[in-house]
Amino acid sequence: MIALLLLGSIAAFALAYRLYGAFVARRLEISDRHAVPSETLYDGTDYVPARTAILFGHHFSSIAGAGPIVGPILAAMFFGWAPALVWIILGSIFVGGVHDFGSLVASIRHKARSIAELARQYMSPLAYKLFLAFIWLTLVYVIVVFLDLTAVSFIDTPGSTGAAEVQGTGVAVASGIFMLLAIGLGIVLRRTQIKLWIATTGFVAVLLAAAVWSSGITSDGSYLPTLLGGPRETWSVALLVYCFIASVTPVWALLHPRDYLSSFMLYLAVLGGGIGLILGSFSGRIAPVYPAFVNPSDPLFETVPHLGPLFPILFITIACGACSGFHSMVSSGTTAKQVSCETDARRIGYGGMLTEGVVAVISVACVMMLGFNAQTLAQNPVTVYAQGMGSFLSSFGLPLRIGNMLGLLTLSTFLLTTLDTCTRLSRYVLQELFDWDNRVAANRVKATLVSLIIPLIMAYTTYTTPSGVVLPVWRAIWPVFGSTNQLLAGLALLAVTFWLKRTGRRWLFAGIPTLFMIAITLSALVLQMTSPATATPVRLIAIALFVLGAVLVIEAIRIFGRPQLPRETIILRAEGAA
Repeated sequence: MIALLLLGSIAAFALAYRLYGAFVARRLEISDRHAVPSETLYDGTDYVPARTAILFGHHFSSIAGAGPIVGPILAAMFFGWAPALVWIILGSIFVGGVHDFGSLVASIRHKARSIAELARQYMSPLAYKLFLAFIWLTLVYVIVVFLDLTAVSFIDTPGSTGAAEVQGTGVAVASGIFMLLAIGLGIVLRRTQIKLWIATTGFVAVLLAAAVWSSGITSDGSYLPTLLGGPRETWSVALLVYCFIASVTPVWALLHPRDYLSSFMLYLAVLGGGIGLILGSFSGRIAPVYPAFVNPSDPLFETVPHLGPLFPILFITIACGACSGFHSMVSSGTTAKQVSCETDARRIGYGGMLTEGVVAVISVACVMMLGFNAQTLAQNPVTVYAQGMGSFLSSFGLPLRIGNMLGLLTLSTFLLTTLDTCTRLSRYVLQELFDWDNRVAANRVKATLVSLIIPLIMAYTTYTTPSGVVLPVWRAIWPVFGSTNQLLAGLALLAVTFWLKRTGRRWLFAGIPTLFMIAITLSALVLQMTSPATATPVRLIAIALFVLGAVLVIEAIRIFGRPQLPRETIILRAEGAA
């Protein structure tokens, strides 16, 4: 049954790309005659045309992160796998895909500027400033959540049998080797004429060998310095240093090759995990055990608190994997600056979202094999995913420990990619907000440091519920992160809708998802503001975000009926300016 659900989901996504993706492309008037910003604004640092395969790898790696793993796993555990699958499939096709594709094309048509710039041009200066503030806060929350998850994934977590459920030290070593390989690949591709497929084959082979070798490494964490606190805090500081370096480094040196290499780990998760799941399902070794629907009043939730009502909490728990506002930041932040032709926008924007949907479906399948009990509900999603991938990959004869390591390394690449991409994007937003010239190195350094201050502080903060239960940083922030992320998706769709409407284009295909996303996220923020189970810092954040989002919605309503504007200027490759 699990195999049939996965195959059915893939078939639905393939059909959607062929039909609905083409429909959206026609509405957006895609043409390769249009020049793109990587050509007209080339600077060798940020505006650099990238090959389709490399850019797809960067974009897919950046938007994926841990979102299509953590969110779907949490949703499947607390709501059942059926509601999670329905939202992943429908959301990816009709909401997330339109959001990613639309925001990418809108940015390309406006010199690869942010969605906030779109809001200024087609809404109002107030909407622009509010948008930039909202985007920057969202990116900071993403860094906070994924920073903690990455630090946790680098620490060994002993299982009940004494074996390591999370082979953190091995993952940390493999991730370090991965970064060195990425830098080496960037230099090779930049300085030599070696063919891409030859370089790819060699570097991927070394990466997989490093993962297998690292699977036998464990430690109690005593090698870490204690001056920075415990292992989690120490890894958090080290990762923030990495984020700083990655943010100010030219994209060809680390961003492009790192994301390209990490895309093969993602493909391993999709192809290896998916095929292994299918083989194991048909052989009867992998079978659904977890309930399709979970009753929120079940006695189990007396010891493990439930997330909340299905509507709207399901839709903010699964962000990446169905629809995520963070994707619009990637689309209009890094990807739009590197697209080499407009038709790539459909392949990368819409196709990337659907591929992420497949990752989310596989993540749900990791839960379907588990029993419905308190032990399952208390598990870390990192552990659930590693064990699931280990089971799927064992269909090929791999030992569980190596399969677990490959799953963890894949997750680590998701996390690291999101961390440094978010840092670079937050730099872009601050530079745009304060009009700091990107060509001045000091401005890039200053904007990066400012963006990393809050994550550093929050990494050393203890979060407790009103009942006194201490929560991991990622678990405490996840609900408000989900609401923020989804509200940003609604607002990004709002900006795209205004661009289409005020330039005389058809806009309902973006307008309807806009209304849905804004409604569910404002409802979720109200629940977080009023729930006695919400930790005080999270409640304060929810109030601030609700006010900010409500002001933007009111501003949109106020200017919705304004007259049309001239269409954006499009430079044609063959004929000069149009």
